[in-house]
Amino acid sequence: MWILLTLLAAFMQAWRNACQSRLSKEVNVAGVTLARFLWAGPIALVYLSALYAWHDPGIPEFTQPFVLFVSGASAMQILATGLMVKLFKLQNFAIGAGLAKSEAIVAAVLGVLFFGTSLSLLGWAGVVVGALAVFFMSSKQGLQSLSLQTVCLGLCCGTAFALTSLWIREASLCLDVPFPYSAAWVLVCVIGIQTLVLVTYLAAQDRDTLKALWLRPKLTLLTSTTSCIGSIGWFSAMSLQAVPYVKTLGQVEVFFTLLVATFWLKDKVCIKDMLSLVLIAVAAIMVMWS
Repeated sequence: MWILLTLLAAFMQAWRNACQSRLSKEVNVAGVTLARFLWAGPIALVYLSALYAWHDPGIPEFTQPFVLFVSGASAMQILATGLMVKLFKLQNFAIGAGLAKSEAIVAAVLGVLFFGTSLSLLGWAGVVVGALAVFFMSSKQGLQSLSLQTVCLGLCCGTAFALTSLWIREASLCLDVPFPYSAAWVLVCVIGIQTLVLVTYLAAQDRDTLKALWLRPKLTLLTSTTSCIGSIGWFSAMSLQAVPYVKTLGQVEVFFTLLVATFWLKDKVCIKDMLSLVLIAVAAIMVMWS
C-alpha cells in the first residue's frame, strides 16, 4: 500500500508541476501559486469528512506549537511554489522541476544543523553530487556560462520546500489523533491558510489575476486536484512506512517529469538535462540511504 501511495504522490506531483508550468505562460506568479491551493481546500475537506464518516476519533486539540508549525509551513510552501514558477519562466519545465528537487539535499543539511540528524560519509557524498547536479543543470551552455540567478532560485526553492516538509511533519506530531486523521487535519489547515492569504492579497491588489484564473477553470482545477491528491499520497505513505523508503521511491517523480515534459508540454530535454536530473535522483537516494 505504501508503495502504491508513493507512486501516486510522485505521479500527481509531476502533473501538478506541469499544469503550473503551462499556467505560468498566461498567469502571473501569484495566480499560478494560488491555483495550487484554490480548489484543493474543498477536496481536502471532503477527504477529512469521509474519514470521520468512516470512524470518529474525536476532534484534536490545536496547541500553540501546532499553530506555529502550520503557519510557518503555509508561508514556506507559498514562497516555494512562487519560486518554482519563476524557475519555469527562466528555464523549461523539466529543468525547473529538477532544480526544485534540491529539497531532499537541503533537508539533509538542515537536519544536521538544526534537527540533530547525523550524516555518514555516503550522505555527505550525496550532498556533493546533488549540489554539482544543480549547478550543472542551471547552465544552458555548460559550466562556463553558469547562471547564478537560476542556481540561487533553485536552492532557495528547495530550501523553502524542505522547511515546509519539516514543519508539516512536526505539526502532525503535535495532534492527539491517529493516522490518517493527523495528516488530514494538517492538510486542511495548511491549505485553508494559504488560500485565505492569497485570495485576500489578490482581491486587494490584483483582481485581474483572479479573473485570469476564473477564465481558465479546467487548468486551475486540474492544478488544485493533482496538488491535493499528491499531498494526501505523501502524508499517507510516510505514515505507513519509514520516511527514507518513501523519499527514495518518490524520486521516480524525476522520470515522470521527463515523460510529462517531453510528451505533453513538448519541451526539448537534452542529454545534459537528463543526466543532471538522474544525478539529482541519485544524490537524494544516497542521502536517504545514509
